[in-house]
Amino acid sequence: MDAHQAEPVLVTGAAGFIGFHLSRVLLQAHVPVVGLDNCNAYYSPQLKRDRLAQLQLWPQFQFTEIDLAQGNDCAALFARTRFRAVVHLAAQAGVRYSLQNPAAYINSNLVAFGHVLEGCRRQQTPHLIYASSSSVYGANRKLPFAESDPVDHPVSLYGATKKANELMAHTYSHLFGLPCTGLRFFTVYGPWGRPDMAYWAFTRNILAGEPLQVFNHGRMGRDFTYVDDVVDSLVRLLPEPPQPQSVEVQPTAATSHAPWRVFNVGNRTPVPLLEFIRLLEEALGKKAVVEFLPMQAGDVQQTHAKVSALQQAVGFQPDTSLRDGLAQFVAWYRAYHNC
Repeated sequence: MDAHQAEPVLVTGAAGFIGFHLSRVLLQAHVPVVGLDNCNAYYSPQLKRDRLAQLQLWPQFQFTEIDLAQGNDCAALFARTRFRAVVHLAAQAGVRYSLQNPAAYINSNLVAFGHVLEGCRRQQTPHLIYASSSSVYGANRKLPFAESDPVDHPVSLYGATKKANELMAHTYSHLFGLPCTGLRFFTVYGPWGRPDMAYWAFTRNILAGEPLQVFNHGRMGRDFTYVDDVVDSLVRLLPEPPQPQSVEVQPTAATSHAPWRVFNVGNRTPVPLLEFIRLLEEALGKKAVVEFLPMQAGDVQQTHAKVSALQQAVGFQPDTSLRDGLAQFVAWYRAYHNC
């Protein structure tokens, strides 16, 4: 990436977990960033403000608090600033919450994304990268999950909205030539993370001596991906907009005749949930009390990312072990909470 370009990168969800880390890395590389967030109360707004306070130490960072679901506000943002790239990470996250408040997912993940696509189309943004999710694989059972696999059986509204994002992006790529890259993130964790995620809740409960709710009686596994590896994938992809395939080539679930691609971003090493708990106990120096429960609606038993496509495209090589990543998270958690 040419750090001397004057046009900023727009990072939506900049007060969120991945958006904060990406913004910080770009700013450290002297890339100007316009950060956007609505700072809603899905989880602690104070945590979001604390992340923003870190970013606002850089003069190249500009923050705008708007709700992307409000079309006029989004259009005004794109009208007044031209972006060298847009990284759309703002979304309503969480699988279980989608069972309780589906409207939040419709507004944040569908309506807002439509406004971002339209803003990029109008200003002919050179590259839009957006967050998809491993949740698109839904009821798929073939492991590891590959981008070429069909994703026609979502098991949560959250996963369905992320698949819809991929389809919406493809339409804009096909109709308007907008280069779009979708990233299917696999269970991202690390410092400054999200309190609704299991690794945060488990850490809090272990330190408090409270039981951990372990679903499907512990018979689950996740491809835990450290946030620094995720940010590395984003930084590598920013200057590499997708190229269309030849019209003579039959498109697949992962490629297109349009400038559109989707990639898995994972660690390639799924870890059983009980092993994850053991490593967290090791990092905390304290044993957990475990309460085994049945499988929850909308959940999946196992995730495992095949990342060879991203490796081939930009040399992506995740190298943070779960033991090391959890140790770094726990050190941050203890410092942040003074515990």
